[in-house]
Amino acid sequence: MSFWKTKKLTEMSIEEWESLCDNCGKCCLHKLEDEATRKIVFTSVACKLINLNACRCSRYSERTTLVPECLDLRQLDSDKYNWLPSTCAYRLLNDGKELPSWHPLISENYGSVKKAGGSISSYAIKESKSINFEDHIIEWLK
Repeated sequence: MSFWKTKKLTEMSIEEWESLCDNCGKCCLHKLEDEATRKIVFTSVACKLINLNACRCSRYSERTTLVPECLDLRQLDSDKYNWLPSTCAYRLLNDGKELPSWHPLISENYGSVKKAGGSISSYAIKESKSINFEDHIIEWLK
């Protein structure tokens, strides 16, 4: 049986944990929070460290030092995963849901994420290209 079906997130090895990432890049999009409603919205503006073609961090091991607002999920309580996109494996598994059929652990192909339209590579822009994040809010991304 697949490890993600038998283990809690807290029980996974580093290798298992890292393999859950589907390289969609959505967690690397800048998000804005309405202070009054606490609603979180995504923008199409991506972190300066992301490789938009591969949808992976170019400096992953140093990311939280280079970008202090970058969050290390392993350091967060799982009840704080609400800001992750609804398709994120960490959020799905934490909420007791299944991985989608296009997830690389299911499809055995990292290209399946892009093919399913799940990656940010087709629409994201680097933060250096944006002055005002509010101009780049994407309402349809959950």
